[in-house]
Amino acid sequence: MSIALPKCFDLTGRVAVVTGGGGLLGREHGQALAELGATVVVADIDRPAAEVTATAINDAGHAGHAGHAVPAYLDVRSEDSIRALATWIATEVGDVQILVNNAAIDPKVQAGGMVETSRLEHFPLEQWNFQVSVGLTGAFLCAKVFGTKMAELQRGVILNIASDLAVFAPDQRLYRKPGLPTDRQPVKPVTYSVIKTGLLGLTRYLATYWAEENVRANALSPGGVFNGQSEEFVQRLSALIPMQRMARVGEYRAAVQFLCSDASSYMTGQNVIMDGGRSAW
Repeated sequence: MSIALPKCFDLTGRVAVVTGGGGLLGREHGQALAELGATVVVADIDRPAAEVTATAINDAGHAGHAGHAVPAYLDVRSEDSIRALATWIATEVGDVQILVNNAAIDPKVQAGGMVETSRLEHFPLEQWNFQVSVGLTGAFLCAKVFGTKMAELQRGVILNIASDLAVFAPDQRLYRKPGLPTDRQPVKPVTYSVIKTGLLGLTRYLATYWAEENVRANALSPGGVFNGQSEEFVQRLSALIPMQRMARVGEYRAAVQFLCSDASSYMTGQNVIMDGGRSAW
């Protein structure tokens, strides 16, 4: 016997854009919103990945809900690309009421050659510029384009996907490789923490900037998700988490549903941390 959700969670008739929708968590965010009845625009620079996500959402079927998904190409680094998508959505789908800024570059940590370029002293400027342009500038541009329209319509929600590494620094001990000297040890690059921390500042700015226009902005800071990482890494990370495990891929869905629906109607400018308790230690 199914239990009906409170009306405040109902997203039927609302249009949501999920950037980076073809990725691991982007798929989950899109599924979460479709489960509540939203029409989800799965936007990604990798159009085939967006199509896979949209198909998976539509094939899942949500009994009692009208939610579905459509794929779309989007380069969040380009304001022209964002505006083109906004125009297409307005014409073909409807007014966007939900924006999930999820697009990001998550650099994998692995030992490289004679010079370990993940380390701060060797980190390439072009990588800094590229990753910031996707993860932070992209979120700003999407908020600028879609948020401005929300403000005109006097309704909307922006959710920025940050990270637990926006709350505390990476523990570089997690990535150490035996037998390598310090200057060749791989690390989590500086960009990831800086970008995710920047998203928290953007969240607070948007929340206060458009408060009178009934546009809310919040952030979600998830902890690490298990996705086939090495047993050694999983054990190291789990030891830092009170719940003694990484997150399962679907465990953030309910938080996205809460933050993007009227269930959180009196909440804005906040950061919801879901890290298994890691930041409590």
